[in-house]
Amino acid sequence: MRRFAAGVAAALSVASCGQPPPPAPAPPPTAAAGPIDPSRMNRARYELPSDYEVADVSGRIAPVAQWGYGPDWSADPPQCGALADPPADPASVRGWSASGPGGIVFAVAAAGAAPADPTLLAECGTWTMVAGPTTGTVRLADPPEVSGVVVSGMVADTLTVVEGGTETRSHAQTFVANEGVNIVYVTVVTDPGSPHPPLGAEFAADLLTRTVAALRS
Repeated sequence: MRRFAAGVAAALSVASCGQPPPPAPAPPPTAAAGPIDPSRMNRARYELPSDYEVADVSGRIAPVAQWGYGPDWSADPPQCGALADPPADPASVRGWSASGPGGIVFAVAAAGAAPADPTLLAECGTWTMVAGPTTGTVRLADPPEVSGVVVSGMVADTLTVVEGGTETRSHAQTFVANEGVNIVYVTVVTDPGSPHPPLGAEFAADLLTRTVAALRS
């Protein structure tokens, strides 16, 4: 056995002779990460499936709007609605929306924000929302772990009843990351009645993690 080990060592030594040493492994992304920069938002588009169509975000970009609620929405308890409408500096907003067979994806970054109030997170495990013919429930969800940021998560199940009694349902996951005054959030909206398989349950969480990394690199 000693001769075998010595022979292997010798063979490895000969094979590596005259060749440069292998490069050192790259440091973990968090070790060399800089601050979040919302202007780099387009870098995160490459994390989408290849068959998705992408456009810049415009108009109302808060999660509550992405869930399908009009501007005259209300929440019960009222204070819980702030979690779905985080503050942001309009001039700094960068982001995109994308649509494909598995659902609709929104990704937004901006400055002028602050982490969610811990009191609200303690009080708002579940709440309801209304905006005209649209109603639904929202609950807090376990967010992914992202180094260096404060992360929260929400799941919204929404029903819209239009003329004639036609019902439209949607299921949305939103994950929010705060770093100082910068905010990043990702929302994935799927249609429970669609014949196409929805984006996976972990897609929104993974996309938030990858988006934060892209904004730091």
